[in-house]
Amino acid sequence: MNFSNDLDQPKRSDDPGDDRALRRKRMLDALLIVLAMPLLIPLAIVVSLSILASSRGPVLFVQERVGFRGKRFDCFKFRSMHVDVDSATHRGHLLTLMNSNIPMEKMDSQGDPRIIRFGRFLRASGLDELPQVINVLRGEMSLVGPRPCLPYEYEQYLPWQRERFETVPGLTGLWQVSGKNRTTFGEMIALDITYTNNKTLWWDLRIILQTVPALAMQMFEARRVRKSTSRKLHEKDRSDASRPFPNSLAAAPDAAATKAGRAFRSGRQIFPILNLNCATGAALNTPQIAFRTENRSRWKKTNGLQKHFLKP
Repeated sequence: MNFSNDLDQPKRSDDPGDDRALRRKRMLDALLIVLAMPLLIPLAIVVSLSILASSRGPVLFVQERVGFRGKRFDCFKFRSMHVDVDSATHRGHLLTLMNSNIPMEKMDSQGDPRIIRFGRFLRASGLDELPQVINVLRGEMSLVGPRPCLPYEYEQYLPWQRERFETVPGLTGLWQVSGKNRTTFGEMIALDITYTNNKTLWWDLRIILQTVPALAMQMFEARRVRKSTSRKLHEKDRSDASRPFPNSLAAAPDAAATKAGRAFRSGRQIFPILNLNCATGAALNTPQIAFRTENRSRWKKTNGLQKHFLKP
Protein backbone atom coordinates (compact mmCIF):
# COMPACT_ATOMS: atom_id res chain seq x y z
CA MET A 1 0.00 0.00 0.00
CA ASN A 2 1.17 3.49 -0.85
CA PHE A 3 0.85 6.36 1.59
CA SER A 4 1.34 10.06 0.96
CA ASN A 5 4.22 12.03 2.40
CA ASP A 6 1.98 13.82 4.89
CA LEU A 7 2.02 10.63 6.95
CA ASP A 8 5.76 10.81 7.57
CA GLN A 9 5.17 12.36 10.99
CA PRO A 10 2.48 11.49 13.52
CA LYS A 11 -0.23 14.10 13.83
CA ARG A 12 -0.91 15.79 17.15
CA SER A 13 -4.19 17.62 17.57
CA ASP A 14 -5.00 20.00 20.39
CA ASP A 15 -8.52 20.63 19.09
CA PRO A 16 -10.95 20.82 22.03
CA GLY A 17 -13.40 18.92 19.84
CA ASP A 18 -11.16 15.87 20.07
CA ASP A 19 -11.30 15.99 23.86
CA ARG A 20 -15.11 16.19 23.74
CA ALA A 21 -15.18 13.23 21.34
CA LEU A 22 -13.01 11.21 23.71
CA ARG A 23 -15.30 12.04 26.63
CA ARG A 24 -18.36 10.94 24.66
CA LYS A 25 -16.51 7.77 23.70
CA ARG A 26 -15.75 7.03 27.36
CA MET A 27 -19.40 7.59 28.31
CA LEU A 28 -20.48 5.08 25.65
CA ASP A 29 -17.91 2.56 26.89
CA ALA A 30 -19.07 2.87 30.51
CA LEU A 31 -22.73 2.53 29.54
CA LEU A 32 -22.16 -0.62 27.48
CA ILE A 33 -20.00 -2.22 30.20
CA VAL A 34 -22.66 -1.60 32.86
CA LEU A 35 -25.30 -3.17 30.62
CA ALA A 36 -23.09 -6.21 29.97
CA MET A 37 -22.07 -6.78 33.61
CA PRO A 38 -24.70 -9.51 34.28
CA LEU A 39 -23.05 -11.55 31.52
CA LEU A 40 -19.43 -10.54 32.05
CA ILE A 41 -19.19 -11.43 35.76
CA PRO A 42 -20.34 -15.10 35.51
CA LEU A 43 -18.24 -15.54 32.37
CA ALA A 44 -15.14 -14.19 34.14
CA ILE A 45 -15.72 -16.59 37.06
CA VAL A 46 -15.96 -19.61 34.74
CA VAL A 47 -12.79 -18.62 32.86
CA SER A 48 -10.90 -18.06 36.13
CA LEU A 49 -11.85 -21.49 37.46
CA SER A 50 -10.81 -23.17 34.21
CA ILE A 51 -7.39 -21.49 34.36
CA LEU A 52 -6.89 -22.54 38.00
CA ALA A 53 -7.79 -26.12 37.09
CA SER A 54 -5.50 -26.16 34.05
CA SER A 55 -2.17 -24.94 35.39
CA ARG A 56 -0.39 -23.48 38.37
CA GLY A 57 -0.01 -19.75 38.59
CA PRO A 58 -2.08 -16.57 38.78
CA VAL A 59 -5.33 -16.13 36.90
CA LEU A 60 -4.45 -12.70 35.51
CA PHE A 61 -1.47 -11.80 33.36
CA VAL A 62 -0.24 -8.20 33.49
CA GLN A 63 1.87 -6.88 30.62
CA GLU A 64 3.16 -3.43 29.77
CA ARG A 65 1.61 -2.03 26.59
CA VAL A 66 1.83 1.21 24.62
CA GLY A 67 -1.39 3.17 24.27
CA PHE A 68 -2.67 6.66 23.48
CA ARG A 69 0.14 8.87 22.09
CA GLY A 70 2.84 6.45 23.23
CA LYS A 71 1.81 6.35 26.89
CA ARG A 72 2.60 3.05 28.59
CA PHE A 73 0.21 1.25 30.92
CA ASP A 74 -0.35 -2.15 32.54
CA CYS A 75 -2.67 -4.24 30.38
CA PHE A 76 -4.70 -7.03 32.03
CA LYS A 77 -5.41 -10.40 30.42
CA PHE A 78 -6.51 -13.85 31.49
CA ARG A 79 -3.37 -16.01 31.56
CA SER A 80 -3.37 -18.43 28.62
CA MET A 81 0.29 -19.54 28.85
CA HIS A 82 2.48 -21.24 31.40
CA VAL A 83 4.24 -19.07 33.97
CA ASP A 84 7.67 -17.59 33.13
CA VAL A 85 7.72 -18.65 29.47
CA ASP A 86 10.39 -17.30 27.13
CA SER A 87 9.21 -14.31 25.07
CA ALA A 88 12.14 -14.40 22.64
CA THR A 89 10.24 -16.73 20.29
CA HIS A 90 7.27 -14.37 20.11
CA ARG A 91 9.54 -11.38 19.56
CA GLY A 92 11.22 -13.07 16.61
CA HIS A 93 7.85 -14.10 15.16
CA LEU A 94 6.51 -10.55 15.51
CA LEU A 95 9.55 -8.97 13.87
CA THR A 96 9.19 -11.40 10.97
CA LEU A 97 5.56 -10.33 10.47
CA MET A 98 6.48 -6.64 10.63
CA ASN A 99 9.23 -6.97 8.02
CA SER A 100 7.39 -9.18 5.55
CA ASN A 101 4.18 -9.24 3.54
CA ILE A 102 2.65 -12.38 5.05
CA PRO A 103 -0.63 -12.74 7.00
CA MET A 104 -0.39 -11.96 10.71
CA GLU A 105 -1.10 -15.46 11.99
CA LYS A 106 -0.48 -16.21 15.64
CA MET A 107 1.94 -18.88 16.76
CA ASP A 108 -1.08 -20.82 18.03
CA SER A 109 -1.58 -22.30 14.55
CA GLN A 110 1.90 -23.86 14.78
CA GLY A 111 1.14 -25.65 18.06
CA ASP A 112 2.73 -23.21 20.53
CA PRO A 113 3.87 -25.37 23.50
CA ARG A 114 3.71 -22.38 25.86
CA ILE A 115 -0.10 -22.38 25.83
CA ILE A 116 -1.95 -24.09 28.69
CA ARG A 117 -4.94 -26.37 28.39
CA PHE A 118 -8.01 -24.38 27.24
CA GLY A 119 -5.58 -21.58 26.35
CA ARG A 120 -6.14 -21.91 22.61
CA PHE A 121 -9.89 -21.63 23.09
CA LEU A 122 -9.48 -18.53 25.26
CA ARG A 123 -7.24 -16.87 22.68
CA ALA A 124 -9.37 -17.82 19.67
CA SER A 125 -12.59 -16.63 21.34
CA GLY A 126 -11.03 -13.43 22.69
CA LEU A 127 -12.03 -14.34 26.26
CA ASP A 128 -8.41 -13.93 27.39
CA GLU A 129 -8.84 -10.17 26.83
CA LEU A 130 -11.96 -9.87 28.97
CA PRO A 131 -10.08 -8.34 31.98
CA GLN A 132 -9.17 -5.38 29.79
CA VAL A 133 -12.59 -4.07 30.76
CA ILE A 134 -10.66 -2.84 33.82
CA ASN A 135 -8.38 -0.83 31.52
CA VAL A 136 -11.44 0.61 29.80
CA LEU A 137 -12.94 1.75 33.10
CA ARG A 138 -9.60 3.31 34.07
CA GLY A 139 -9.56 5.33 30.82
CA GLU A 140 -6.45 3.60 29.42
CA MET A 141 -8.41 1.78 26.71
CA SER A 142 -11.74 1.89 24.92
CA LEU A 143 -14.08 -0.82 23.67
CA VAL A 144 -13.17 0.12 20.08
CA GLY A 145 -9.76 1.19 18.82
CA PRO A 146 -6.39 -0.08 17.58
CA ARG A 147 -4.86 -2.86 19.64
CA PRO A 148 -2.21 -1.66 22.17
CA CYS A 149 1.21 -2.90 21.12
CA LEU A 150 4.23 -4.12 23.05
CA PRO A 151 7.12 -1.73 23.80
CA TYR A 152 9.61 -3.56 21.57
CA GLU A 153 7.03 -3.50 18.77
CA TYR A 154 6.52 0.24 19.22
CA GLU A 155 10.27 0.83 18.84
CA GLN A 156 10.16 -0.70 15.35
CA TYR A 157 7.35 1.56 14.10
CA LEU A 158 8.12 4.17 11.46
CA PRO A 159 7.03 7.77 12.25
CA TRP A 160 4.00 7.65 9.95
CA GLN A 161 2.92 4.30 11.40
CA ARG A 162 2.68 5.83 14.88
CA GLU A 163 -0.34 7.81 13.80
CA ARG A 164 -2.39 4.80 14.89
CA PHE A 165 -1.63 5.88 18.48
CA GLU A 166 -3.53 9.15 18.03
CA THR A 167 -6.61 7.52 19.52
CA VAL A 168 -7.27 5.38 22.59
CA PRO A 169 -6.50 1.68 22.02
CA GLY A 170 -9.41 -0.74 22.15
CA LEU A 171 -10.61 -4.28 22.81
CA THR A 172 -11.85 -4.59 19.25
CA GLY A 173 -11.43 -2.46 16.17
CA LEU A 174 -11.65 -2.06 12.42
CA TRP A 175 -8.71 -4.42 11.89
CA GLN A 176 -10.29 -7.17 14.01
CA VAL A 177 -13.52 -7.17 11.96
CA SER A 178 -11.72 -6.82 8.59
CA GLY A 179 -9.85 -10.10 8.43
CA LYS A 180 -7.31 -9.80 11.26
CA ASN A 181 -5.15 -12.95 10.88
CA ARG A 182 -5.61 -12.86 7.09
CA THR A 183 -4.18 -9.33 6.79
CA THR A 184 -0.55 -8.23 6.67
CA PHE A 185 1.13 -5.83 9.08
CA GLY A 186 0.95 -2.99 6.55
CA GLU A 187 -2.77 -3.57 6.04
CA MET A 188 -3.32 -3.54 9.82
CA ILE A 189 -1.57 -0.18 10.11
CA ALA A 190 -3.64 1.26 7.25
CA LEU A 191 -6.92 0.09 8.83
CA ASP A 192 -5.96 1.51 12.23
CA ILE A 193 -5.03 4.90 10.74
CA THR A 194 -8.28 4.94 8.76
CA TYR A 195 -10.25 4.42 11.96
CA THR A 196 -8.17 6.99 13.87
CA ASN A 197 -8.94 9.71 11.32
CA ASN A 198 -12.62 8.89 10.83
CA LYS A 199 -13.91 7.49 14.15
CA THR A 200 -17.47 8.23 15.24
CA LEU A 201 -19.78 6.80 17.89
CA TRP A 202 -21.97 5.22 15.23
CA TRP A 203 -18.95 3.52 13.68
CA ASP A 204 -17.98 2.21 17.12
CA LEU A 205 -21.43 0.64 17.53
CA ARG A 206 -21.19 -0.99 14.09
CA ILE A 207 -17.76 -2.44 14.88
CA ILE A 208 -19.00 -3.79 18.23
CA LEU A 209 -21.90 -5.55 16.48
CA GLN A 210 -19.55 -6.96 13.83
CA THR A 211 -17.15 -8.29 16.49
CA VAL A 212 -19.39 -11.23 17.48
CA PRO A 213 -19.51 -12.86 13.99
CA ALA A 214 -15.83 -12.01 13.50
CA LEU A 215 -14.93 -13.93 16.69
CA ALA A 216 -17.11 -16.86 15.60
CA MET A 217 -15.27 -16.99 12.27
CA GLN A 218 -11.94 -16.74 14.07
CA MET A 219 -12.83 -19.71 16.30
CA PHE A 220 -13.90 -21.72 13.25
CA GLU A 221 -10.62 -20.98 11.46
CA ALA A 222 -8.58 -21.89 14.56
CA ARG A 223 -10.41 -25.21 14.87
CA ARG A 224 -9.90 -25.97 11.17
CA VAL A 225 -6.17 -25.25 11.37
CA ARG A 226 -5.83 -27.34 14.54
CA LYS A 227 -7.56 -30.32 12.89
CA SER A 228 -5.43 -29.97 9.78
CA THR A 229 -2.22 -29.88 11.83
CA SER A 230 -3.33 -32.88 13.91
CA ARG A 231 -4.17 -34.84 10.75
CA LYS A 232 -0.75 -34.15 9.24
CA LEU A 233 1.01 -35.28 12.42
CA HIS A 234 -1.11 -38.45 12.54
CA GLU A 235 -0.28 -39.27 8.92
CA LYS A 236 3.40 -38.69 9.59
CA ASP A 237 3.31 -41.04 12.60
CA ARG A 238 1.59 -43.74 10.54
CA SER A 239 4.16 -43.33 7.78
CA ASP A 240 7.04 -43.65 10.25
CA ALA A 241 5.46 -46.72 11.87
CA SER A 242 5.03 -48.51 8.53
CA ARG A 243 8.66 -47.97 7.57
CA PRO A 244 10.60 -51.27 8.26
CA PHE A 245 14.02 -49.77 8.78
CA PRO A 246 15.49 -46.34 9.30
CA ASN A 247 17.02 -44.93 6.15
CA SER A 248 20.55 -45.42 7.43
CA LEU A 249 19.99 -49.12 8.07
CA ALA A 250 17.72 -49.91 5.17
CA ALA A 251 20.55 -49.19 2.74
CA ALA A 252 22.79 -51.87 4.30
CA PRO A 253 20.93 -55.01 3.08
CA ASP A 254 20.55 -53.50 -0.39
CA ALA A 255 24.29 -52.93 -0.62
CA ALA A 256 24.97 -56.42 0.68
CA ALA A 257 22.51 -57.95 -1.78
CA THR A 258 24.16 -56.11 -4.66
CA LYS A 259 27.56 -57.35 -3.60
CA ALA A 260 26.27 -60.90 -3.21
CA GLY A 261 24.70 -60.78 -6.67
CA ARG A 262 28.01 -59.76 -8.21
CA ALA A 263 29.66 -62.64 -6.40
CA PHE A 264 27.09 -65.13 -7.73
CA ARG A 265 27.56 -63.93 -11.29
CA SER A 266 31.34 -63.92 -11.13
CA GLY A 267 31.60 -67.62 -10.19
CA ARG A 268 33.56 -69.14 -7.30
CA GLN A 269 34.37 -66.15 -5.06
CA ILE A 270 34.62 -65.51 -1.34
CA PHE A 271 32.25 -62.82 0.06
CA PRO A 272 30.70 -61.94 3.45
CA ILE A 273 27.02 -62.66 4.21
CA LEU A 274 25.31 -59.92 6.22
CA ASN A 275 22.97 -61.24 8.95
CA LEU A 276 20.00 -59.10 10.00
CA ASN A 277 17.89 -59.13 13.13
CA CYS A 278 14.43 -58.81 11.56
CA ALA A 279 12.73 -58.01 14.88
CA THR A 280 14.76 -54.86 15.46
CA GLY A 281 15.94 -54.03 11.98
CA ALA A 282 19.54 -53.81 13.24
CA ALA A 283 22.51 -55.19 11.35
CA LEU A 284 24.43 -57.84 13.28
CA ASN A 285 28.22 -57.60 13.17
CA THR A 286 28.75 -61.35 12.53
CA PRO A 287 29.71 -61.85 8.86
CA GLN A 288 30.52 -65.39 7.77
CA ILE A 289 32.88 -66.41 5.01
CA ALA A 290 31.25 -68.69 2.47
CA PHE A 291 31.90 -69.84 -1.05
CA ARG A 292 29.84 -71.17 -3.94
CA THR A 293 30.03 -74.84 -4.87
CA GLU A 294 28.98 -76.43 -8.12
CA ASN A 295 25.52 -77.07 -6.68
CA ARG A 296 23.93 -73.62 -6.34
CA SER A 297 21.73 -74.78 -3.45
CA ARG A 298 24.65 -75.95 -1.31
CA TRP A 299 26.88 -73.79 0.86
CA LYS A 300 29.78 -74.96 2.89
CA LYS A 301 31.09 -73.05 5.91
CA THR A 302 34.82 -72.53 5.96
CA ASN A 303 35.23 -73.62 9.57
CA GLY A 304 34.62 -77.25 8.51
CA LEU A 305 32.34 -78.03 11.46
CA GLN A 306 29.09 -78.49 9.56
CA LYS A 307 27.36 -78.09 6.22
CA HIS A 308 24.48 -75.75 5.75
CA PHE A 309 21.96 -75.97 2.93
CA LEU A 310 19.99 -72.98 1.80
CA LYS A 311 17.40 -72.61 -0.88
CA PRO A 312 18.45 -70.33 -3.72
